[in-house]
Amino acid sequence: MVSFSTLVAPYAPEPIKVIGEGPGIGRVRRFGLVFAVLPVAIVMLFGFAASPASANEGLAVSKKEAIRQLAATRASVDQTLKLIKEGRSQEAFAEARDGYLKQFERVEIPLRVANNGLTIEAEGRFAEIRQAIRNGDSPERVRDRIIELRRVLDDAERALTDVGVSAPLVVGTQSFLIIFREGFEIVLLLAVLLGYLEAARSTRFMRPILVGVGIAVVSTVATVVLLQTLLRSLPIPLELLEGITALVSVAVLFYVSFWLISRLEHRKWMEFLKARMWNAISVGSFGSLVGVGFTAVYREGFETALFYQSLLSFGSGMTSAILTGLAAGVAVLALLSVIVFRLGRKVNVKVFMTTAVCFVMATSVAFLGNAVHALQTADVVGYHALTNWPKMPIFLAQATGYWATAETVIAQIILASVYLLGALEMFVLRPRRVRRRIATAVGYPGAPAAA
Repeated sequence: MVSFSTLVAPYAPEPIKVIGEGPGIGRVRRFGLVFAVLPVAIVMLFGFAASPASANEGLAVSKKEAIRQLAATRASVDQTLKLIKEGRSQEAFAEARDGYLKQFERVEIPLRVANNGLTIEAEGRFAEIRQAIRNGDSPERVRDRIIELRRVLDDAERALTDVGVSAPLVVGTQSFLIIFREGFEIVLLLAVLLGYLEAARSTRFMRPILVGVGIAVVSTVATVVLLQTLLRSLPIPLELLEGITALVSVAVLFYVSFWLISRLEHRKWMEFLKARMWNAISVGSFGSLVGVGFTAVYREGFETALFYQSLLSFGSGMTSAILTGLAAGVAVLALLSVIVFRLGRKVNVKVFMTTAVCFVMATSVAFLGNAVHALQTADVVGYHALTNWPKMPIFLAQATGYWATAETVIAQIILASVYLLGALEMFVLRPRRVRRRIATAVGYPGAPAAA
């Protein structure tokens, strides 16, 4: 029998020599290497081609477009809350689901790059809202979760928005004006008190008064920190607390804004301080004199702490601008103090205070807009968007208090109108009446008869 190996032997190829190959073997090896590497190169080529594609996919939604999608997301969230209040749970669930899938998912692409933590937090808030609706939770519980989501959406917009120059400039100017107005009044008070002691040749009592001033300054800083800690620890929505604090700030700013009111109050305040200082000097009590210095400064210091609490609340992302304005204000006050105390020069109080108060009025208008917006976020005040009105970038909106809603715009217009009418009365109409009375009193020819 012929074996299989014998039959195929004539057709078998010659064995390949491993040693002593001819010169063509180098080309064979090179071709083999090319064929071996080619699949890897193709895979890598497709990999590199896919990477830009995925990057382009991530950049397909620009930050500008994402911010527009955030506005649509907020509208969907507001609609969800409205449906829940109306008892339409199924529609609310569908709206919450669509708001996430159709709106916020487009925001996630650039937001993951800017702040992935916010993306994860927002996803969790959306999921909690849907689960709460599915579980049949009370409208109040769903509302609380929606309020938390609104805050996260604001943080997301800040992460996607460039701070720019205008917003920090406005906030820094507000910070400067607050510390300058309050600090300038302190300089005036101390100038009068210390001048009173010097005239009475009781300069030995200056030290305890300055000690009281120092304690008041430290207490003012502590008040700022305490307000921050207290507002964050209370079991009340932060937006509601911020809104209430800002409204109180607006009321105080409104009260001290007009020069005449400030001047009359200033006179009463000085009479009170002089009376206290006279009693302290009569008794010779160190503690009483310390109390005079503390009282003279801490009242303005508490107002300052209140104003800065509001400014910090609505100046998220612009803390450096606030601190810069504060530092600039302190520097100017230090220079002014040298001029008043060391050089003994008088300053035009009315010009300084009137100019500062005019700018502080604008700051109170911004505070009012932000206060109403915070109360809207907390679902305390209604929300009617002005869809055809221009919208500001979020940092500039925070700085000016302008949010494109009917409630915020109307509130700001009313306050600004009151200021304008008050300024017209104080600086135009009242001086005219005074001049007419004077002219009538001295009997100028042609003077109108007194009413």
